[in-house]
Amino acid sequence: MTGPQQSALHPAGPDAEVIAQLAWVLTGGAAVVFAGVLVLCVLGLRRQRTVHVRWWLWGGGIALPVLVLSALLAFSTLRSAQLSEPSSQHALKIAVVARLWWWEVRYTHPGGGEDIVLANEIRLPVGQPVYLGLSSADVIHSFWVPALAGKVDMVPGRLHGMTLQADRAGVYRAQCAEYCGEQHARMALHVVAQSPQEFAAWLTAQARPAQVGEGALLAAGRRAFEQQRCGACHVVRGVSEGAAGRPAGEGGIGPDLTHVGSRLYIGAGTLRNDRGALAAWIANPHAVKPGVRMPSSADMDGETLRALAAYLEQLK
Repeated sequence: MTGPQQSALHPAGPDAEVIAQLAWVLTGGAAVVFAGVLVLCVLGLRRQRTVHVRWWLWGGGIALPVLVLSALLAFSTLRSAQLSEPSSQHALKIAVVARLWWWEVRYTHPGGGEDIVLANEIRLPVGQPVYLGLSSADVIHSFWVPALAGKVDMVPGRLHGMTLQADRAGVYRAQCAEYCGEQHARMALHVVAQSPQEFAAWLTAQARPAQVGEGALLAAGRRAFEQQRCGACHVVRGVSEGAAGRPAGEGGIGPDLTHVGSRLYIGAGTLRNDRGALAAWIANPHAVKPGVRMPSSADMDGETLRALAAYLEQLK
């Protein structure tokens, strides 16, 4: 897979293709009109000639704008009608909940069990339309993957839908496009488009509880997770369901960490996911993302911090 792509000018899905074409045509039309105005200005400055006011008013002031704008309006109306209509009839449905300042992502369990919950990352099969149910848990946000589709606002108390499709494998960066507070700029999400076979295998793996490896370091990391009361905000299925009075299957204040080690980024796209980044984030997330709701753990000793980071890294 290529690196994250975030450009509406390099479309990788049918809706993005329509939007890109509209942008190029409208930009080209504006450039032609602008060039024409400059030419007329130059001619007007270089020559002394009689100005026929009536011709300029009817021709340049009425006829030309009506013809140009009518053509652009007709083109944009016809092309916009080809954008995908949101439909929950698609086989794959994904719920995305925007929070300050991260994204909760929920898949239906393939076996009919509880939802598969992850954070800040959406995976989908190449060439298949996917329905996204978009909502907000706090303030107004906006979901935008420039390379795949247009923007859709996420308003508290409402459910908005969109159809998303990737025509080629890759990683596509999404961004909250509605100012939502101090860390709006660091509220990103990555869409990973995979082959249908790879996606099916990934979804099956995500449906399983956390698989904890062997070894003293990982055992110490799990103990640190429990002793530091990380389960008060985070869920690791198979380890911390129902913590802090939550029923099993319900999310916490923070992201679900059941398979956090398999994600490309942490902190809603802020840091590449590796052991060092995990340790730095746990120790002092405010150094990277000021105002984030996760408290610092600066008082945690280095050995415990390394063990906890190693434990989270192997949750894949």
